[in-house]
Amino acid sequence: MSFSALPKIGMGTFRLKGNDARDAVKSALSLGYRHIDTAQMYENEAEVGDGIVSSGIPRREVFLTTKIWHDKLHASDLINSLHDSLARLKTDHVDLALIHWPSPDDQVPMAEYLGALRDAQREGLAEHIGMSNFTCAQMDQARNILGDGALFTNQVEVHPFLSNRQVVEHARGLGIPVTGYMPLAVGKVMEDETLIRIGRDHNASPAQIAIAWVAARGVVPIPSSTRSSHQKANLDALNISLNAEEMAAIDALDRGERIANPGFAPHWD
Repeated sequence: MSFSALPKIGMGTFRLKGNDARDAVKSALSLGYRHIDTAQMYENEAEVGDGIVSSGIPRREVFLTTKIWHDKLHASDLINSLHDSLARLKTDHVDLALIHWPSPDDQVPMAEYLGALRDAQREGLAEHIGMSNFTCAQMDQARNILGDGALFTNQVEVHPFLSNRQVVEHARGLGIPVTGYMPLAVGKVMEDETLIRIGRDHNASPAQIAIAWVAARGVVPIPSSTRSSHQKANLDALNISLNAEEMAAIDALDRGERIANPGFAPHWD
């Protein structure tokens, strides 16, 4: 199966290790997820691969994403690291290979690492290619390097406390879909009164409301959970329809609260 678009929701695996990662991937696939997201930096690619294999779901039916860490952005390093990822993932290709972070302080020119990523795609190591944590200006630069339609997504942090509106709208203007990581703000959505109240009206949890809000904005959420009951609830959140008033109330929660903000991050929009 060749995926022409991102599945509507994915299973994130950040912070999942060992058997937790294996079991979470297998459980998610059994519940109906078909998009699994990992990264070299998560140090769980082998376990994610095990989970996919043991699920019994044919590899061609699973949309698999991994991300290349910023110490592997020189052209030869990038290709070699992707081969290593594929070996750990027990597959001959990923459906999507992302640059995890733009090169800190542009130590490696963007044209070099995006060119190498495109070469990896041409070699069949990745069906699609894209970026993560790129700013508006960096998306423009990436599009200028690779051309229209080459970049499958920009994966950025999106949750009710960080709507990341500028990046989401800029990506939309460039025709680049956005994947939203940490849609539950590492659990902080569970304590928010607005999300709790709206959840009550929908017989849903605050987490489900947060995911429904992300999805309603045209962003693909990739929540992470080890418990199958939570995984199922996250999947079911796609069936929740929020009205304009509810969307506006959640929009108003934006406080620019960025959780993933390492010292090498770009200058955010």
